[in-house]
Amino acid sequence: MHTTTSPTPESEGPSRPARLIQNEATTEIPVHLLFRDEPEPWPVPLGPAVVAGRAGTGEQPRLRRPMTAKPRPGPQPDPELAERPARVLPGAVGVLAGVCGVTGCVAASWWAGVLPPLAVAALRLPGIARAGLGPAQWAAYAGAGTLALFGFGGLARGRTGRAWVLGLFGRYRGTVRRTGLLWVNPLLLRRRVDVRLRHWRSEPLFAADGSGVALRVVALVVWRVRDTARATLGVEDHETYLRECVEAALARIPVETPGAGRGSVEAAGEALTRLVAREAGVVGIEVFSVQPVRVEYAPEVAAAMHRRRIAALDAQHRATVLTSVVDSVEDTVTRLTMRGLVELDDYERKALVKDLTVAFCAGREQSP
Repeated sequence: MHTTTSPTPESEGPSRPARLIQNEATTEIPVHLLFRDEPEPWPVPLGPAVVAGRAGTGEQPRLRRPMTAKPRPGPQPDPELAERPARVLPGAVGVLAGVCGVTGCVAASWWAGVLPPLAVAALRLPGIARAGLGPAQWAAYAGAGTLALFGFGGLARGRTGRAWVLGLFGRYRGTVRRTGLLWVNPLLLRRRVDVRLRHWRSEPLFAADGSGVALRVVALVVWRVRDTARATLGVEDHETYLRECVEAALARIPVETPGAGRGSVEAAGEALTRLVAREAGVVGIEVFSVQPVRVEYAPEVAAAMHRRRIAALDAQHRATVLTSVVDSVEDTVTRLTMRGLVELDDYERKALVKDLTVAFCAGREQSP
């Protein structure tokens, strides 16, 4: 049995081996694997972008993500620290307790027989045998003395515009805003706070105008303590904190240079008031007004800015004088020609304008 093999067509030609890339450090990699199609990755969501490119460079447009500045979070007040009224008693209760304590001490001395005879006669007490200082007498002394100390030691006088912040072992126990004679627990720590409307005139503070020129500003701040607990316990010193808030606001808000209009100064004062009131409100301080009362250039730039201002005023004066002279010459020439007093050609008109201009300028310079 003969097996015949079909001859290979001449058009196909002999089979060639697959092309490979091979070197000393790599293994054999078929060429067709280098150019095969990779599966597309999952789509990645992109935010809005801005197409931008540099003109005249031939550079292709690039995708640039818009940058949005996040607002800076401001200080937040402590929600657990807020002013609340403290429990106090009328002053008559303390006086009564103190008098009872003193009476108990006198009675214990009379009972022990250590009260002087003169005092016994003055108080009209009956005579009694000397019992001596025993445990009962010492206990009576201790109770009566403690009552007297608590009664008289807790007496306090409340004043209008003043308040007490009370604390016990580091814990806030309330605020006393009542006036008159009061009785407050003598074990509580008292901190006096001024809650009246106050004003503070600052020393010259550093500031700058819209162009970055250094200034010295004296500000007048009208404020008062609204929350005594936050002003006393929320910050180490609320007056120092307010001063630093004013300095920070002057560094952030431009103040108009000396000689600016009244409206610009008022606008700067309103902006300063809003900013300082927001920053100081977290510590219980209510700010009503922050107004720059004196604005002057810093010493290092004062001389240069003074010369600049003088030059600007001189240039403005010259421009005003020139405008006035030109208007006067124009009015004079127009009247002469319209009334028919003179007939001038171009050359004569130019000469007349020149002579009038020189005359008017000389007259302006000689006049005070």
